[in-house]
Amino acid sequence: MTNYPKNQSTNSKVSQHKLSTQLIVIIFAILIGFPFVFMVSTSLKSFEEVFTVPLSLFPSELRWDNYVRVWEIVPFAQFTINSLIYTLSITIGEFILGAATAFAFAKLHFPGKKYLFFLVLIPFMIPGEITLVPRFILLSKLGWINTYAGLIVPELASTFTTFMLHEHFKSLSDEIFDAAKVDGAGVFRQLWQIALPMSKPIVSSLLLLAFVAHWNAYLWPLVVTNSENMRTLPIGIQQIRSGLELPEWQLVMAGTTLVVIPLVILFIIAQKQFLEGATQGALKG
Repeated sequence: MTNYPKNQSTNSKVSQHKLSTQLIVIIFAILIGFPFVFMVSTSLKSFEEVFTVPLSLFPSELRWDNYVRVWEIVPFAQFTINSLIYTLSITIGEFILGAATAFAFAKLHFPGKKYLFFLVLIPFMIPGEITLVPRFILLSKLGWINTYAGLIVPELASTFTTFMLHEHFKSLSDEIFDAAKVDGAGVFRQLWQIALPMSKPIVSSLLLLAFVAHWNAYLWPLVVTNSENMRTLPIGIQQIRSGLELPEWQLVMAGTTLVVIPLVILFIIAQKQFLEGATQGALKG
């Protein structure tokens, strides 16, 4: 009976801790979610209402025609096609190359493996902006400026993907792959039928991160393309702004919303695998 006060005190502390944690989560959710709500809300306002003082969060009248105007001002369909080709090609390509490279360094034995892997990691230490001019000069000599090849090929190598998969593959038991060798499985079969199926959470996370990064890429597509029919969506948003006489921010926000929606849908679909991959990495760390 004398232990009851202690138990009540402990339960009270636990409840307070949970309450404070939930309060912090709610505050951060509001801070993170507010810009998205503001973007969607502004995209549905009229030109006059955008500049109304005091600023109202929600529009008095929903102006869905803003989205129609975005498609009329710039070739939004072409921008979307270009972004899909650019993003999907690089996401898939860099994953295939990264997975093969990571598996080779993690599970195969060959002379100088540690030194070669160090060379693979060197791009981690070099900002991408430093290689921008040399890459542009090389592509210019190859005649790849303003082409899909110029957009995609230089971006296919991902040190981040290679490093993350390498660390994960190293954690997989060698006995599984030794048994596969005894059964006659070659290196590529071990990779595609054993290693990758055992790595679904981290694979999903890497694919999602790569898709988001390249879907939002601005600098490289801006540098390597010079015509509207090769531009991607992030550059298209800037062209919406420059193509108007007045700063019609409701149209810019409408275009931005159209760019963001696919990412939101993708995350909703893949959030379970993404969180599993993040948790898996945290536990290993």
